Amino acid sequence: MTDRKFHIHDPKAGAAITVRVTPRAGRTAISGILEDGTVKIRLAAAPVDGNANSSLVKFLAEILQVSENQVEIISGHTGRNKLIGIIGVDAQTVQKKILDKLSEKKGG
Repeated sequence: MTDRKFHIHDPKAGAAITVRVTPRAGRTAISGILEDGTVKIRLAAAPVDGNANSSLVKFLAEILQVSENQVEIISGHTGRNKLIGIIGVDAQTVQKKILDKLSEKKGG
């Protein structure tokens, strides 16, 4: 047996969301929610040397009011579609904070 490290994700310890990222946007913002529940996020950062992924983690941590190490890109590191895990925050809280940020954008 090997001593390789691996991650185990406990869904009771947090939430997961799917996002569709558009890099090189004019500014970083949530731009909408697709019919399947995917959160559309525009990022000012370019997808070079992990800049877009770092920007995404930082942006989501800010919106969700958690530390950056609680936000993890589970899959989709090199693509536009990503699965994001948020540790220590329940699904209802994540949904509320994202919807609040989206309505703030529309209202402002």
